[in-house]
Amino acid sequence: MGSTHLKAYKRIPGMELVAVVSNDEYQLTGDLSGIQGNIGGPGEKLDFSGLHKYTDAMEAVHDPEVEAVDICLPTNMHAPVAIEALRHGKHVLVEKPMATDGETADRIAAEAEKQGKTLMVGQVLRFWPAYVALRELLQQGGLGAVHSALFRRRCAARAGQSWITNRALSGGGVYDLLIHDVDMCLHLFGAPEAVSAWGYEDMQHGIDVITAQLHYSGIPSVTVTGGWHHPRAYPFSMEYTVVADGGTVEFSSAGRPPALYDKSGEKRDLPLTDVDSYASEIRYFLDCASTGRTPVLCPPRESAAAVKLMNLIVNARNRKGEKLACEL
Repeated sequence: MGSTHLKAYKRIPGMELVAVVSNDEYQLTGDLSGIQGNIGGPGEKLDFSGLHKYTDAMEAVHDPEVEAVDICLPTNMHAPVAIEALRHGKHVLVEKPMATDGETADRIAAEAEKQGKTLMVGQVLRFWPAYVALRELLQQGGLGAVHSALFRRRCAARAGQSWITNRALSGGGVYDLLIHDVDMCLHLFGAPEAVSAWGYEDMQHGIDVITAQLHYSGIPSVTVTGGWHHPRAYPFSMEYTVVADGGTVEFSSAGRPPALYDKSGEKRDLPLTDVDSYASEIRYFLDCASTGRTPVLCPPRESAAAVKLMNLIVNARNRKGEKLACEL
């Protein structure tokens, strides 16, 4: 994700990159071509000459030339680095998940409020054109009441990163992956009244799957499902289907752009902005930081709520379908 963010920064004028951090000294040469993630494309060879290069994130946090810090570290490292950065007067963009537990997420948000600095979590779906199109369509109100919503995200288990299979460090595979879709449910529908979930976990062999039901009084069915489907070869995909009075809205990254299938039987493709989602996310963060605005499009307290809801969902899976009250 650090590689993906670096590529995005090249598209943002007026921003100066002054320092990079990695515990891999070869990557500090600028050769990131060996990196490949689910989305964001492969790494590139970048010019790091003239930059401050650190192997310890705390050294970068203390660098007086740094005004904002972009944290793309393992999840368990988010809180200490983010809090230290905020205490040293830096604005902070931190990748999702914000933390591994709700109490820690709240501590990060509280520190940003105390220091008066901009904090934002990289919940990139809030800036992803296909999901922005869904949000805008629902906000326009023309679709009427929503009756069913399904959000699905699947990928191969992440190889070569032992921390991700350690629940204490990452929160787990399902947690790390589906927090995107849980955050989108919070963004579109607010907090549910309760959750229930079923699934299976064997992270050491690359399987971590879940189907979660978010229970709302006003929407009969909201489902978040997906997870890891064995290592390496399984393709990444993300999708949604939302059924409302006025029609059904559907999208799949596997070749179906977002479209409205309306109640009259007609199909209408939704308008999409031609933007890089990560560049859009980062540009919004930098605009908020430079002007002192609160990131209302992606507020940290909502990102903390996503952490709490995702943990509740994983706990519900362990309870094998028992409905658990949701108090965020």
